[in-house]
Amino acid sequence: MVSRKITVSNQSGLHARPAGVLAQAAGKCKSDVIIKVGEKTIQAKSILNIMAAAIKCGTEIELCCNGETEEEDLNKIAELIESGLGE
Repeated sequence: MVSRKITVSNQSGLHARPAGVLAQAAGKCKSDVIIKVGEKTIQAKSILNIMAAAIKCGTEIELCCNGETEEEDLNKIAELIESGLGE
């Protein structure tokens, strides 16, 4: 398993549209993609789980990937979050 800490930079946090972009990208990954925020552990392939976590701008999350393409998946998802998820 590999992980990286990232600060969410979207002004509105991970609301519906960026959560959808994130879940769709994570769904294409061969490895499991987990987001840890505080005491919560969230499956990143579920838009509902991401939205329910209510992750706001400036929140530090830990992105974890576990599987055959974990390094590649971690880099891809981390870059997507750091780029603002299209916003």
